[in-house]
Amino acid sequence: MDAAELAAAIDQTLLKPTVGEREAREWMQGQRDAGFASLCVSPFLVPAAAEILAGTSTKVCTVVAFPLGYALSVSKAQEAARLVDAGATEIDMVMNFAAALEGSWDVVSSDIAAVVSATREASGGLAIVKVILETGHLDAECIAESCRVAVAAGADFVKTSTGFGPRGASIADVRIMRDAVGPHVGVKAAGGIRNLDDALALLAEGATRIGTSGGLAILDEFTLRAAAPGRG
Repeated sequence: MDAAELAAAIDQTLLKPTVGEREAREWMQGQRDAGFASLCVSPFLVPAAAEILAGTSTKVCTVVAFPLGYALSVSKAQEAARLVDAGATEIDMVMNFAAALEGSWDVVSSDIAAVVSATREASGGLAIVKVILETGHLDAECIAESCRVAVAAGADFVKTSTGFGPRGASIADVRIMRDAVGPHVGVKAAGGIRNLDDALALLAEGATRIGTSGGLAILDEFTLRAAAPGRG
């Protein structure tokens, strides 16, 4: 893996509730040419992100029903469609993990399917959906079943965490998720990933995306390590 490949596996993230548009625009300008897979921003920042990222390979990612996932399915679907209309091409929706904890899998499935359908219709099939499980609330069996339900409902990715839950990503979570979804569905590890070693370890276990607010620092660490004597 080289630096460009690593950057292309990162969703560089700004979801702090205290950041307004002026500060966010400055942040986006500083990230736009790094080659990230996406910039994942708060919903109200999607139009600005679409403007700033125009002409780059970096996608506009945003969140739906964030961070608790317990909105009505129709509200989630409408939010996803409007965000696609505003310029988002990747939707990270929070699963109804309360329903998953009760084993109400029909509820979980229909909730995800509603967002997938709305996203595809609004984008002409071009936008993708990642389903945030919030694995810190789930045991291993529930993580695996959540993944299977998400895939059956049409999700393109499953994702560990919001970063606002009880814990972030773990190697164990990613292993379970990759085993559950097979080789052709994306796995996004997010939550608490702040250094190169953590990112590389999660990628090695089957993650295909890393969600982090520390993408530039991780890339700098990669470059410095590659340039060190005896490396590269």
